[in-house]
Amino acid sequence: MPRLSDLDHPVPGRPAGRRAVLRLFALGGGALLLGACGSGRAEGRQWKVRHSEAEWRRRLTKAQYRVLREAGTERAFSSPLDRETRAGTFLCAGCGNALYSSRAKYDSGTGWPSFRQPLPGAIATATDFKLGYPRTEVLCADCGGHLGHVFGDGPRPTGKRYCMNGTAMRFRPA
Repeated sequence: MPRLSDLDHPVPGRPAGRRAVLRLFALGGGALLLGACGSGRAEGRQWKVRHSEAEWRRRLTKAQYRVLREAGTERAFSSPLDRETRAGTFLCAGCGNALYSSRAKYDSGTGWPSFRQPLPGAIATATDFKLGYPRTEVLCADCGGHLGHVFGDGPRPTGKRYCMNGTAMRFRPA
């Protein structure tokens, strides 16, 4: 059994001392806090479509505002756009920017509309640390609205899964 004085001065072959363990927790917590301090979502970017927060609130439903302007996430399997199979285009619900062709849509089984690739110039990306680790956030290239995230576990040919919130989009049939 280690003595109290041994806890502060680790000995080779023994577990780390109390202070070392506390330092690790402090450093880890600090790193998480720093990482969560900003996704760089709108930092340094000038969006083509800009409105005041009051105007965004007036233009969007509460659910759309929460997702597009506050980077919220809708409940899985709650969007009718997850089950949309007609030919057409998926648009940003905030500004009407064309985002995805229905030809790029597929059923990922996740409960959110998923796409292989966006239309050219339709999206911007940022690093999101909201969960404490980096993810690639997908934003509308015109208004900066949060759409979802992109992951590297999608089908060929891109290998990408653009996992979008249906609330952040609307559908225009062909």
